[in-house]
Parts: sequence; C-alpha cells; structure tokens
Amino acid sequence: MKLLKRMTKRYIKYFLILCVAFLAACNVTKNVPEGDFLYTGAKVKIEDKDVKKKDKKILEPDLTSLLRPKPNMSILGIRPKIWIYNITRNAKKGPLKWIKKYGEPPVLFSSVKVDYNRDIVSNRLENKGFFVANTSADTTIHGKKASLTYLATAGPRYLINTVNFTTDSSDLGKAVHATAEESQLKIGDSYDLDVIKVERERIDSRLKEQGFYYFSPENLIIQVDSTTADHKVDLYMNIKDATTEKAKDIYKINNIFIYPNFKLRDTVQGKSPAAVKYKDFYVIDRTNMFKPAVFERTMFFYKGDTYNRADHNLSLSRLTSLGTFKFVKNQFIESDTTQKALDAYYYLTPMAKKSIRAEITGRTNSANFTGSEFTLSWRNRNAFRGAELLTLSAYVATDVQVSGNNSGDGIFRYGTEANLSIPRFLTPFKLNTSSAYIPRTKIVLGYDRLERQSSYKLNSFRTSLGYTWKESLEKEHQLTVLGVTYVHAPTVTDAYKLLAATNSTYRNAIEDQFIIGPNYNFNYTNTARAYKKNTFYFNANLDMSANLLGLIQGAKEENEKKLFGTPYSQYVRGELDFRHYYKLGLNSQWASRLIMGYGEAYGNSRSLPFVKQFFIGGTNSLRAFRARSLGPGIYRDPAQDSNDTISADQSGDIKLEFNTEFRPKLFSIVRGALFLDAGNIWLLNNDTNRSGAKFTKDFMKELAVGTGAGVRIDASILILRLDLAFPLRKPWLPEGERWVFDEINFGNKEWRKDNLVLNLAIGYPF
Repeated sequence: MKLLKRMTKRYIKYFLILCVAFLAACNVTKNVPEGDFLYTGAKVKIEDKDVKKKDKKILEPDLTSLLRPKPNMSILGIRPKIWIYNITRNAKKGPLKWIKKYGEPPVLFSSVKVDYNRDIVSNRLENKGFFVANTSADTTIHGKKASLTYLATAGPRYLINTVNFTTDSSDLGKAVHATAEESQLKIGDSYDLDVIKVERERIDSRLKEQGFYYFSPENLIIQVDSTTADHKVDLYMNIKDATTEKAKDIYKINNIFIYPNFKLRDTVQGKSPAAVKYKDFYVIDRTNMFKPAVFERTMFFYKGDTYNRADHNLSLSRLTSLGTFKFVKNQFIESDTTQKALDAYYYLTPMAKKSIRAEITGRTNSANFTGSEFTLSWRNRNAFRGAELLTLSAYVATDVQVSGNNSGDGIFRYGTEANLSIPRFLTPFKLNTSSAYIPRTKIVLGYDRLERQSSYKLNSFRTSLGYTWKESLEKEHQLTVLGVTYVHAPTVTDAYKLLAATNSTYRNAIEDQFIIGPNYNFNYTNTARAYKKNTFYFNANLDMSANLLGLIQGAKEENEKKLFGTPYSQYVRGELDFRHYYKLGLNSQWASRLIMGYGEAYGNSRSLPFVKQFFIGGTNSLRAFRARSLGPGIYRDPAQDSNDTISADQSGDIKLEFNTEFRPKLFSIVRGALFLDAGNIWLLNNDTNRSGAKFTKDFMKELAVGTGAGVRIDASILILRLDLAFPLRKPWLPEGERWVFDEINFGNKEWRKDNLVLNLAIGYPF
C-alpha cells in the first residue's frame, strides 16, 4: 500500500510538471523581444468596384500566396510549433531533445519587408492586366501580435485589342507568322503575362518541329502598346534583333551514331573504327551484344531528315521502353562535314543481362482469396540479341478466405511459367506503331496446380501467343491471337464426388476443359495525373473460344465434338470495368466502380467453363459477403449457413456490381474508408439445382447490398487493408424482407457472428 501511494504521488508530480510546462508553452509570445510582435500573417484585399466579384475570389488568394514571410503554422488559432519551441528551447537531452526538431521560433513582425510585399502585389496585378494598380499596407496590433492587410486598388483591367505577328520575311519569320492561327492570345481576353509566356513556349514547340534546333522562347519579344485605345492594348509578336544566325537556320540530321554498350566513364565521340553501318545508322558495338535491326525499330530519325523534337522524344522513349537499358543519353553536335546539319549520338548503358529475383509477397487473387506467395524468377534481358526479355519463374502460394463465418476450403497453389517478350510485332507482314512505346509480341507457356484439401486437385496447362501495344501513356491494347488452356482434375475426394453426382454446380468445377481462342483487352487510365480533380479507369475485355473450330466441325449441343478426347468450350464473354476517382482536397478521395459482365455458351457447350464464369463477394468485391458465396439471383447454397468444409463456389453468366468508397486521410500513412457495395450474379438459363438463379426483368430487386468501414496503411510500396462490413440487403430472403436495417445490433453476439465480416487484404479494392 505504501509503495502504491509513493507511485501515485510520483505520477501526480509528473502530471503537474507537464501541466505547468503546457501552460507555459501556451504563451506563444513569451520569447518575442520587447518592442517587437509575433507576426500572425497577412492578406490581400482588393478594394475596387471595377473588379468583378468572381475575379476577386481568384486574385486575392493568389496575391496572398506571394506574401513573405509565412507566419507560424496555426491550427484553430493554436500554434503548436511555437509551443514545442518554447518547451524544448533549452533541452539538451531526454525526450524533449528528440521533439525539439519539430518546433520553430516565432516569426517576428520586424522581419516583414512591407515595401517589398507591396511592390510584389502591385507587380502581380500589373502582370494580370491592371496597369494602374496601387497597393497600401495597414497594420493591426493586438497585444504582442501583429498582422497586415494589403489594400489593393486595381483599377480597370486592360483587354487585348489586336494581336500582330512579325512580318519578317526570313524562314524564321515566316515560320513564326504561320503559328498565328493557333495563338493563345485572343482579342477581347484580358492581358495576362502568364499567357504570353505560354504563347512563347507554344511557338518554340512548333518551330522545334520544323528544324529550328537552336531557337528558344527567349528569342521572341511581345511589345505592348496601351496608347491606341481606352483600356486596351495592341500586342506585337516579334523576333529579337539579338537572335543569332544559328537560331534562324533550319537543321537537318546528318550521321547517327549509336553506342549500345556504353559505359558512363566512356568519352568517345564521332565515327569509330569499330562502327558497323546498318542502313542510316552507325552502330558501335565491339562485343556484338545487339543486332543492329533493334535500333531500326526504335529510331525515328534518319539521315537527311529535318530535325524534329517530336521524333527526338519518340526515339528516346522507345529506347527507354525496351526495358534493356539502364541509362539512355542523347547528344546533337553540329556536323563538321555538312552545313546546317547535326550529328546525333545515342549512348545506351545496358542493365545486367541476367538476374535472379526472389519475392515473398502478400496477395489477393482474382477469386478474392487472401494469402501469400513465394516467387523465384530468372530473367534474361537480351535473350537472342534482339532485346528480348525471357523470364522463367516458379511460385508457391497459399490462399485462405479470412472473412465470413464459413472460412471454406483453403487453397494451395504452385506452378511455373516461361514468358518471352519480343520488342516488335512478330507477324508475316511488316507492322509497326508510331507511338512512344515499343509494341511487343508475347509467348507464354505455363503450368499451374491448385489443391483444395477437402475437395479436389486441378492441373492447368496454358500457352498463348499475343501482342501488347500502347497507343499512348493512357491507352493500352492487348490481343491474344491464340490462347489454349487445358484443365484436368486428377484427384477428387469421395465427399466432393458425392456432391458433384447430384449437383451441376459442384460438377462444373472439376470437369475437364479445353479453352481455345482469342482475347482482346483495352485499358484506359489517367489516374497517374495526380493534379486532376477527376480521374478515370476503364477496362474492356472480349473473350471467345473455339468459334472457328466449332464452325468447321459443326459442333452442336446434341453433336458434341472433342479435341484429344476432351470436349472444348465454345462461348463469347465480355466484361466492362469503369472507375471514377474524385479528389476531395489534398488528402481525401471518393472512388466508385461499376462492373458489368455477360457470357453466353453455345454450340459445343451448355454453360461457360467454370474458370470463365462470374463470381461476386469477397475482399475486393461485395465485402459484406464471403468470396464466391453470393447468388446467383436469389439462390442461397445451404452449405453457406452450415459448418461444412465443402461448399460450392457460386458462379453466373451475368454480373452487375457497384462499389463506392470515401477515403479520407486520417494521419501520416493511415487512411480511413467508408464504403457501400451492391451487386449480384445471375444465370442465363434455369438450373434445377439453383432455384431463382435465372436473370429476369426483376433483377434490380435481387441485388445484395453491404456497407462498412476500413483502415488502410498506405506505405506506397505496400498497402495493408482491413475492412469490417455487414449486409444491408440479403437477396435470398423472401421479397419484402430483404432489407435488414431493423436487424442491425452490434451489441448482440449472435448478430455479430452471423453478419460481421472481417476482410484482411493487400492493396486497395479498386
């Protein structure tokens, strides 16, 4: 008891010391020198009836952002960094020294250069077309604190009356004059120096496409005449007299030298005795590492071409996108043999040709199961001297459903894959693209083994030949000309066989399957543009199997055809995935997704192959429902509400899913989430084993709805996600009873057991 009293007194003592320190810190002006003040900031106020209200809303924050210095950070009137400074100012050891770096001394009023800020505001207004602007400053003092208000009288804003481009008759003058039609300077617009700067950059960009290599925006001058009209200006775009002759000349490409095995310490330049001439290029490759034809497909410059910056950038981008070179450098030097010509030099430093990589990662697969994977891969970045990428990999993975009441049967997977990526279209005829990205031919050969201990084991063999090409940074196409997949179940447990004998849902998962056919995928995304308020993601996929083969063989449901003793699947399947991301301030986002899928089997097949059917529910889908447990339609598998280890994965021919999620930043790398998910899957035809599974006009009444909240640890390279969800609408219940708001009871243990779903996953759901 005495020990407890001593400890209590000690903790009270520490608490009182902290309180005193806190109260002392609250006096943020304690370290402000006598006769000076704590500077609490400034603002700009435009007092002018000639300036429109909407223009004031834009101008005032812009002008205020120019003022210096910035005051100490304030949160609801509290300045925590000054508090920390006051507490830790004399700290030399202990925890106070550790937090000392987070403090900052008070910004003093004496450090403010009022005249300088006043001139900055006036100059900015003048640059925006307010040529008679005037600014004064007003000081407000409260105790030991002082602030400033800059009062700006803007006056009338000058508008553009005429825009006149140079009449210089030289090649340069004619080229500048030819850009007038696309000018950013419009008659009737307000005069704006920022727009003038953009206009000079635009003209420079156009001229660089026409061979004016040495030209720069600084060679242009825009003269302003404000005397010809009332509050209007005439603009004259001219070439500066001091512009050099080089800047006025059009340059062509002479020799092109490529060093594909360049070391950063090398200083070679010019034609080397080791150079091999290949068409219009000189390739200096002493070790014969690359075939010269590689560079013909990447270069956009040829001897005799007029210099063009677009072609210059395309060449660099293509060399980089080969994925073979660590560094890509370029240099243009005036030719010593041809007038007004440039020799082009490309210095390419290769990556290590061969490498081995081992990875252990958390993963969430397409079936919405969560687990971990170990992958060992070997890469050869120049397998056949044509910058081909050959990858051999093997993996072992475990997938466990960690959400829902019934965890189902865990999955163990392993497999291997050989992937050859060739940096060109491998076709009987010459085919290329003009984009900045190298098109690729991909050949894949793989084997996968999937084991569900209580159910079955599946072997899957796959091979494909296809093409990938990017139309731009945001648009990508993938075309699999021929893909072949063979699935066989060598082992099926007796318990699963018993269920499969009477239920086609179980039987479909273990049927031998041949899938042969093309696949096309288009992807568009501008989500990398972080500055945009609205960004989008769109993916469209079209998948077909055995259409030509089935037509040739006359395959029909009553006349089933086989390939190597196994029936092949015949179907068409399409899926659309649209996502919208709306930026709410700097740290929050609203994300939404809509998925629509449709598949139809015909000819040789009665239903879609199991691996091609649609599934719903799980960590990346409807999070209030276990993966592959929902639907189809209003059907409910009895095994889902029991403790049976074996339950059927519910699948469908049609899918509709909608998700929306608010993602606020909580602190540091921790983000929150509030979400709502809705959707379901359906069958095209009746299934005697699954009553109510067929798609009908009443499909909207059969949607499942769930909601919940989550936390994400966003460390950029890895995102850990924890979501807690529960259903709001259960489509398998009788009509009129499907909304279950009235059943929500977080205090009830049984309700929590039956309804709360915990999802642990890697990455964002979409």
